[in-house]
Amino acid sequence: MVLAQSRALWNRQSIDLTDEDVLAQILDRGEMAAWRELYRLAGTDSDLRARIRRVVARVPLLMPRFWLAALKSLGEPVDLGMDLPRGDL
Repeated sequence: MVLAQSRALWNRQSIDLTDEDVLAQILDRGEMAAWRELYRLAGTDSDLRARIRRVVARVPLLMPRFWLAALKSLGEPVDLGMDLPRGDL
């Protein structure tokens, strides 16, 4: 599994996509291969899509609108203009 080898999870012994901290690390610090795998998994897992949406709404990420657009492309109802947490506060 590509996600298990992601550099974003340098401080984890295992990968658990139900853990929103793990998910936030991948969304924020993952590499393209990990993001592709996460997107593929989210395509068939509505619970994962809901967790991604919660993380994007609550955690300052590098590219939050990218993830909102990815969710929208998977059929999730998202507001692309929603207020998002900022990391520079």
